[in-house]
Amino acid sequence: MSRRLVQVVLLCLGCGLCSLLYAFSQLALSLEQEAARRQGDSALPVRRQLSGGGGGAWRAAARSAGCSQREPPERCKNVSVSYWNSYWMLPSDVCGRNCFWEAARRYDFVKKQPLEKMHLAVVACGERLEETVTMLKSAIIFSITPLHFHIFAEDPLHTEFREILDGLAYQGKFNYTLYPISFPAENAAEWKKLFKPCASQRLFLPLILKDVDSLLYVDTDILFLRPVDDIWSFLKKFNSTQIAAMAPEHEEPRIGWYNRFARHPYYGKTGINSGVMLMNMTRIRRKHFKNDMTTARLRWEEILMPLLKKYKLNITWGDQDLLNIMFFHNPESLFVFPCQWNYRPDHCIYGSNCQQVDQEGIFILHGNRGVYHDDKQPAFRAVYDAIRNYSFGDDLVHALLLPLELELQKTQHTYCGRIYKVFTKQLTKSIRDICDRRSKGR
Repeated sequence: MSRRLVQVVLLCLGCGLCSLLYAFSQLALSLEQEAARRQGDSALPVRRQLSGGGGGAWRAAARSAGCSQREPPERCKNVSVSYWNSYWMLPSDVCGRNCFWEAARRYDFVKKQPLEKMHLAVVACGERLEETVTMLKSAIIFSITPLHFHIFAEDPLHTEFREILDGLAYQGKFNYTLYPISFPAENAAEWKKLFKPCASQRLFLPLILKDVDSLLYVDTDILFLRPVDDIWSFLKKFNSTQIAAMAPEHEEPRIGWYNRFARHPYYGKTGINSGVMLMNMTRIRRKHFKNDMTTARLRWEEILMPLLKKYKLNITWGDQDLLNIMFFHNPESLFVFPCQWNYRPDHCIYGSNCQQVDQEGIFILHGNRGVYHDDKQPAFRAVYDAIRNYSFGDDLVHALLLPLELELQKTQHTYCGRIYKVFTKQLTKSIRDICDRRSKGR
């Protein structure tokens, strides 16, 4: 009888304890909600609006929330009440400052794997300082994984680069290394005058950056409209023979340059454009390349000068032509990505010929032909001006997207301007994704 009584008492105590824990949990929830209301915390309804359908809903939410570059404040920072959750897990709207799991995260008992940095290289000479900084800003704005910039520049530009980059916000999101322009000593003058000043520097990146496994090279006139992470992910799609990725020079052979005018071998039907070049540099350094100069296969550092000597009277676009020759003889080594990853005026000045952008928008904008700095293609210049004028910390919708949309509507007298919505389709999604990540406290 006494044993049964003890069991009943223990059962009652257990039920009472569960009820008490439940009451504490509900009290914690109500206190947090009240604290959030006092602080004007609207993160939860914003998250619901942003995750819903329809562009208007997320845009209105982003405007009201001020989807800015500033990181959201730490939720527990100004809350004096400590909460305890009986299940040791945190609901999305409970601070849980002293919860077991929160304490584990706060004091590093649960370790996060550090993110591997993405490496991006650019070569800047002459009047390309502002253009290069604008490109770097576009990479910083949208990318998720930290970036390491490898900037090859003429010596007089180094001080200005340091002053500008050291002054940018989000130092934790990127770092950089500045390098001088350098070519093999015995042929430096010949390499430097090939095509544009310093352009052929990109050919020597695998030999200079010996400790870098993979690298994204871009021209200074590139603008990212989605995270660098997304083009970086192509590295995982390379098969065992592929060492680099580029986009075709043209989609439409009738207006292609290589298939109509080239006096040297070139890749595929219309050649490739090297303004955006993703490289597995470890594979490049190891590969022996087939060529039309000798039956022996040559390494990267062995093949460059012989190619230049053989074709220097027949090449127009310098180092890009040499890359076309190289991949003509080694087509299995190239991964080709679609035109929206390297969208140029040629894709719209004679009518739209990059079909992928109609559905998905432009991912990477390439303003060759100097279109960022003249009035020939105002749609391209509008995007450049919008990113150049954007200040870190400003609201992305009000300070970048909406002014750009207004400017693009003024460009409809041109072929590129008639399809102006492709210039903001992916940009809109990228900004929405940033808002989503911030509303979830990432």
